[in-house]
Amino acid sequence: IYKSSSNDCKGTADWLLAQTSVRPLVGIVCGSGMGGLADMLKDQVAFNYKDIPNFPQSTVDGHAGRLVFGMLKGRPCVCMQGRFHLYEGYAIQKITLPMRIFSLLGVETVILTNAAGGLNQDFKVGDIMIMKDHINMPGFAGNNPLSGPNDGRFGVRFPCMSDAYDRELQQLAVDVGQELGYGDFLREGVYCVLGGPSFETIAECRMLHKLGADAVGMSTVHEVIVARHCGMRVFALSLITNKAVMDYDSEEKANHKEVLETGQHRSIQLQKLVSTMVTRMEYNNTNA
Repeated sequence: IYKSSSNDCKGTADWLLAQTSVRPLVGIVCGSGMGGLADMLKDQVAFNYKDIPNFPQSTVDGHAGRLVFGMLKGRPCVCMQGRFHLYEGYAIQKITLPMRIFSLLGVETVILTNAAGGLNQDFKVGDIMIMKDHINMPGFAGNNPLSGPNDGRFGVRFPCMSDAYDRELQQLAVDVGQELGYGDFLREGVYCVLGGPSFETIAECRMLHKLGADAVGMSTVHEVIVARHCGMRVFALSLITNKAVMDYDSEEKANHKEVLETGQHRSIQLQKLVSTMVTRMEYNNTNA
């Protein structure tokens, strides 16, 4: 079993802090096809994952595999262009290592984006869903990123998850979305995570929908759990890139190409939403 020690994280964080003068208050994770968010950063200092000590590698199309530091409209940020997933074969502690590193870099707020399949029948392809809660299927099966001895330097043994998604940031997203004229395609709902990499069966989609999930995907939740364990605020968005197949007569099939195409179509608006939110957020750090 892979066990990430806090010394690993500290070594990596110290290495990064020595390489850049940016002291990020916001950490952003770019989902499939949404790496353009990182390109908005000014005065960039970028590192390939493979060059960062103890850092995992990204193996999925649409995930660049770079950690980018810079200023987003005057706010110091760090951006993951590409993330890690259970289906790549990583231990769950390794997937979430970047969240611990974010916390050691001084990040206060984490913004996560992902591509997801729509289970809610009112959702359309291209909708942006504000995540208000999650259902953690791997967690039901005992695969939780906090399994193993608790490292008290990061957080408590039994962290609360009923307030995982920051309500103020959800409201900010709704307000900014209305201002930008995104009201027609901005939704909110519950995200369910599965292990992947195979897409869901029709029976699985029906089951998840009955359980109260509005969207389904293969990421984000593990990172949210670790970010909350570390005491960071969390905001997450799902881009609905395909509608889950709910009907045996349907000819539709889920595919990754469709996911990336929808990502490109909406990504500009998603970037605008996130960057505007970053400028409006309240920061505890007096230097901000």
